[in-house]
Amino acid sequence: MRALDAWVDPLVARRWLFATPDGENVRCDIDARPGGAFTITDRRGGEDVEHVGSYVELARPHRLVFRFGVPKYSSEVTTVAVTFAPSTSGCETSLEHHGVPAEWRRQTEDGWRGLLARLDELLGGETQPRTV
Repeated sequence: MRALDAWVDPLVARRWLFATPDGENVRCDIDARPGGAFTITDRRGGEDVEHVGSYVELARPHRLVFRFGVPKYSSEVTTVAVTFAPSTSGCETSLEHHGVPAEWRRQTEDGWRGLLARLDELLGGETQPRTV
């Protein structure tokens, strides 16, 4: 399924994952397997912001779970679960982000909505983002 691959293929992920509209992903290292890790660095106004994590579950083509952190802004490590279900126009993508501190919740939800919209656009409208 293309939607799951977009999360774990560095050539695709660098085009949208953790990228801000006026930023540029300057590093995208992904070892997509349970126990593997990722580092994706978005350059924002001359400042580099690393997004790091490790994969907990990769069940192709339906589910991806990873631990996630942004060390520049917080020492918190959270868990993100993304599921993909077939639909008539491609797939329905659902995302749940667990463990987000209250003070970051709104910004995190807005960030995921924007990223999922970028993913949907990149894949030609086939992802149908459903949940944040």
